Amino acid sequence: MRIIGADEFTLEREVDSGNAEQSRAVAEILEAVRQEGDAALYRFTEQFDRVRIDSLRISEEEIQEAYAHVDDDFLAALKEAAVNIRTFHEKQKRSSWIDLAPSGTMLGQVIRPLRRVGLYVPGGKAAYPSSVLMNAIPAQVAGVPEIVMVTPPATAGVPGVNPYVLVAAAECGITEIYRVGGAQAVGALAYGTETIARADKIVGPGNIYVALAKRQVFGAVDIDSIAGPSEIVVLADDSATPAYLAADLLSQAEHDEMASAVLVTPSAALAAAVQQEVERQLAALPKREIAAASLRDYGAILKVADLDEAIRVVNRLAPEHLEVVTEAPFELLGRIENAGAIFLGPYSAEPVGDYFAGPNHVLPTNGTARFSSPLSVDDFIKKSSVIHYSKQDLLQHGAKIVKLARGEGLDAHAEAIAIRLREEGEQA
Repeated sequence: MRIIGADEFTLEREVDSGNAEQSRAVAEILEAVRQEGDAALYRFTEQFDRVRIDSLRISEEEIQEAYAHVDDDFLAALKEAAVNIRTFHEKQKRSSWIDLAPSGTMLGQVIRPLRRVGLYVPGGKAAYPSSVLMNAIPAQVAGVPEIVMVTPPATAGVPGVNPYVLVAAAECGITEIYRVGGAQAVGALAYGTETIARADKIVGPGNIYVALAKRQVFGAVDIDSIAGPSEIVVLADDSATPAYLAADLLSQAEHDEMASAVLVTPSAALAAAVQQEVERQLAALPKREIAAASLRDYGAILKVADLDEAIRVVNRLAPEHLEVVTEAPFELLGRIENAGAIFLGPYSAEPVGDYFAGPNHVLPTNGTARFSSPLSVDDFIKKSSVIHYSKQDLLQHGAKIVKLARGEGLDAHAEAIAIRLREEGEQA
């Protein structure tokens, strides 16, 4: 990893928005699903996944059979992680509220869960059971009554689905699962087919075709986000252990050639030690070619003057994951304005949050932590305002409302109030 000054580095990357040909192909797939329904899903599954399937829905027997292919220790860890994730998200629940004024006016907000949410889960080598938990559990805590999962066949020529993904879904109580992926699965969730009912929202990661499909159906259905490559920034001082920091940086670099791993430190000695340790650990990493490309193109060790400059750099980068490994990390917490998830101390490695602690690992990327938040219960609810205006308040404030409406040139709006005032003998 290169050691450079903070002013020489930016975390901004060109997010893959696809090319014109890909966008056109996705539009054609979505339209075919809209027009043909299930027939298009069968055709595209055979065409793109090279699998011929006789049914879309995965049976209860297949779900139970998946347990035989999952390691007992993995299952135990998955169950405990699910408990932690549920416990954390339970604290995010909101309640409806009503304020009643002495005049009789009642104002409030009603909170309801979305009715049906579609969870997209990648298949094959990019199958992540942990993402099933992170997307499904907040929706369940919000009270969503219908959660449906779509996931492509696991391997070309095999109609089955990754057993770890199926078990994760089953542990969440999801039983409506379909073996279909790609843009066609997004289309099914957005528009509905004979077998798959349309959803109100689609969440979950996918490849460029899934991302483009989510972008194109947005408006007909809600989506979570269009996520960019993963990223980590580690803010550290001389109290940190170089081997720990190197391992944490590599934990993100192995994700993708476009992933970003950055160390920000005022310590020249730590910078040099981490640089050396990264090279040592990289040599033994199974995904070293991916990690090496990530570190070369999007990674860096940023040498800063002091922790004040380090905080300014972190807030400018607005990283998805931020580790603070300093002598007094809690003293810096209040100064961190932009980060998706903040990990404090030497034992709060980023994978703790990815898998087990409880907070959601679906986080804002590519600097969007400036204005975006982790996936939460709030993403699976909708709010309605409640207004009951009393006669007393209308008579008291009606003329003001008329004035505002006429000021905008909306005479019919003004008249809707004025007619009531005249009926009650008041001047508009």
